[in-house]
Amino acid sequence: MKRRTFLKATGISGLGVSLMPQVIGAPSEMPLTTPANTSICIATWNFHKASKTAGELLDSGASALDAVEKGVMVEESNLENHTVGKGGAPDRDGFVTLDACIMAPDGDCGSVAFLHDIEHPVSVARKVMEKTPHKMLVGEGALAFALEQGFTRQNLLTEASKEAWEEWLEEKEYRPIINVENHDTIGMLCLDENGDLAGACTTSGLAYKMRGRVGDSPIIGSGLFLDNEIGGAVATGLGEEIMKNVSSFLIVELMRQGNSPQKACELAMDRIIKSNPAYRDFQVAFLAINKQGEVGSFCIHPGFTYMKYQDKQNTNFNSPSFLK
Repeated sequence: MKRRTFLKATGISGLGVSLMPQVIGAPSEMPLTTPANTSICIATWNFHKASKTAGELLDSGASALDAVEKGVMVEESNLENHTVGKGGAPDRDGFVTLDACIMAPDGDCGSVAFLHDIEHPVSVARKVMEKTPHKMLVGEGALAFALEQGFTRQNLLTEASKEAWEEWLEEKEYRPIINVENHDTIGMLCLDENGDLAGACTTSGLAYKMRGRVGDSPIIGSGLFLDNEIGGAVATGLGEEIMKNVSSFLIVELMRQGNSPQKACELAMDRIIKSNPAYRDFQVAFLAINKQGEVGSFCIHPGFTYMKYQDKQNTNFNSPSFLK
């Protein structure tokens, strides 16, 4: 029942690193070649049911946007996953709060943060995108909107998560536990048969976090970003570090410069490692795809894996890492 907990104050650096001038606003140097011949789904960690669900939807002709929503919903309902959705680990006061975002091929997006009592925050995020003039709703406002849209209120704290929280209360230790349970936030990117990209990211956040804490997952450009002409990226791990570097946006911009998804992930990770000398104390992992269907991933510590569904094959891959 153990899993990663909140980072000690000494482990979170306040240092930020600005983006390279040649990245922002630069023209695309990637050749506009034909996209991959088949649809592809990629997702963080070993969420094989989620990627299979999304991949089979793509095989049936579903849009990338529908596929990513339905795919990550699998983990939002998975009570054995204590990092996403119902059954997620609570904050230090015992409340389960959820963050999620979704992004469409046309660049539109929606997100929710600090949402409670709703099992599928990714679907609420999609409603924010499609039914409101806004891009993010949080807390009680997000809950009220969800209820207006017909979502059902329910208790998200399971007995298993409650018992783990009560055990944590005995010591109240805040530190990151790297790769515990071998899974974390789910970020997913889908490329459909029309060559369109969509993405989603959903999480219950750091276990036993401070009340009100929001990480990178619902932040467009941090936990998720895509450009339908270039590619997309998702991130997982310690959200504070990902937010400081707007990592998913950076990866897409690096691909815009002509870098492969793999090289872009490595360059973005180099930014994080250089900005925080305590990088050995936490995990961050990236996953990216370009319009040609090439996939890249990179993490700090060994242990991060990702799923790829293509041509009816659903495979889990080990990611290369900075530390060996």
